[in-house]
Amino acid sequence: MSLPARLRLTLLMTLAVYPVVTLYLYVLMPFTNGWDIWQRSLILVPMMSATIVLAVVPFINKRFSGFIAGRKAATA
Repeated sequence: MSLPARLRLTLLMTLAVYPVVTLYLYVLMPFTNGWDIWQRSLILVPMMSATIVLAVVPFINKRFSGFIAGRKAATA
């Protein structure tokens, strides 16, 4: 994969993962009040890993593979 393709994938992953992490933190914070950061991370990381592998990456690959590869959309 070329550097421009990796940068486009990085942009899409950031745009997709940021709101999911933020949502998970809002959900977890009330249940983990007073926990150390490593304890919160112990809960958050498996949730995020599963979400990224099972939902985010397939969604991005299916809908944005042309953009990542740098191909222009075909015009009819």
